[in-house]
Amino acid sequence: VADRREGLGICGWILVSLSFLFVLITFPISIWTCIKVVKEYERAVVFRLGRILSKKAKGPGLILILPCTDIFIKVDLRTVTCKIPPQEILTKDAVTTQVDGVVYYRIHSAVSAVANVTDVHSATFLLAQTTLRNVLGTKSLAQLLAGREEIAHNIQTILDSATDHWGIKVARVEIKDVRIPVAMQRAMAAEAEAAREARAKVVAAEGERNASKALKQASMVLTESPAGLQLRYLQTLTTLAAENNSTIVFPLPINMLEALGQKNRGG
Repeated sequence: VADRREGLGICGWILVSLSFLFVLITFPISIWTCIKVVKEYERAVVFRLGRILSKKAKGPGLILILPCTDIFIKVDLRTVTCKIPPQEILTKDAVTTQVDGVVYYRIHSAVSAVANVTDVHSATFLLAQTTLRNVLGTKSLAQLLAGREEIAHNIQTILDSATDHWGIKVARVEIKDVRIPVAMQRAMAAEAEAAREARAKVVAAEGERNASKALKQASMVLTESPAGLQLRYLQTLTTLAAENNSTIVFPLPINMLEALGQKNRGG
C-alpha cells in the first residue's frame, strides 16, 4: 500500500489533498457522495487516480471514496452458471457428435478479475468452449459415453488452472448431453442387439451342457439303486395327480420294448 501511495507523485498528492479539502468545505452535503454501500456478496475495487488503492477489495458495508479522484467497480462474488452451447466435435474415432455442458465458477479475487482481464465472464465462457472441444477431441465415442465424470473433472482442472490468475475458481463442470447422428444410433442399436443375442445363445448352450451333466449323474445314481427309480416314479405320479387327476403314467423298461420289437419282426 505504501508503494502505491508513493507512486501517486507530487501532483497526485496535490489532487488528493484538494479533493479531501473540498469534502471538508462542503461537509455534510459532500458526505452523501463519498459514502457508498457494498452488499454482502459484492466487493468494491477502488481506483485512485487510475491506480488500485489497495491490494484487497473493500466491502461489504460502507466505504468512503473521494470525489473526482476515486472511482470504484463492484464485483459480484456469487457463483455464476455458464451454459456451454452444443459444440460440433469430431471424436478420436472419427465420429461427429454434439456435446453441451455447464460450468459453475465464482470470483475469489475481485482485484485480479478487474485488473487482469477485460471481461472476466466472457473470457471464461470462451475458454470453457475451447477446452471442451480440445478435451473431447482426444476421446473416443465409447470413452465419451462411459466416462463423463472423469472427462468433466479433467475439464474442471484445466479451466481452474487457466483462470486462476483472473481470480476465478471453477467449482464444477458437468456434461449435459451427447448427441450422435441417427445413422450411428441405429448402427449402435443393431450392434448391441447382436451382442445380446450372442450372449443369450452362449448362456443357453451353457445351460444345456450343465443340464446334460446333471442328468448323466442322476442316471448313474438311479442305475446303481433300483429302489431310487421306483421312488422317482412315485414322486412323478404325485406331481401329475396334483395337476391332472385323470392322467396316470406307467413306465415301461426300454429292454421290454426292444424285446417286443424283436418278437414282432420275428413273427
